Amino acid sequence: MRSRYTAFAVGDAAYLLRTWHPATRPRTLTLEPDLRWRRLVVLDVVAGGPWDDAGEVEFVAHHEADGARGLLHERSRFVRERGWLYVDGSTPAS
Repeated sequence: MRSRYTAFAVGDAAYLLRTWHPATRPRTLTLEPDLRWRRLVVLDVVAGGPWDDAGEVEFVAHHEADGARGLLHERSRFVRERGWLYVDGSTPAS
């Protein structure tokens, strides 16, 4: 999860695509060049340990663009297949 956040922060679309599960991965990924990722806060982790084949991470990622601040709140699902792969994410109920 943290490595994918870092990839967003530095604009590494190739890494994001490599770590995205083939069943849900888009063909291309265009990152917003003016979006600056400022902080990642992990709120919850379910499974995803050394003996698990799947896991979930709930997080809030803070960003800024054109002086406006925003955040992305998501619960992401991952599976372990030759390393951890992002499957999908959903917005948690408030």
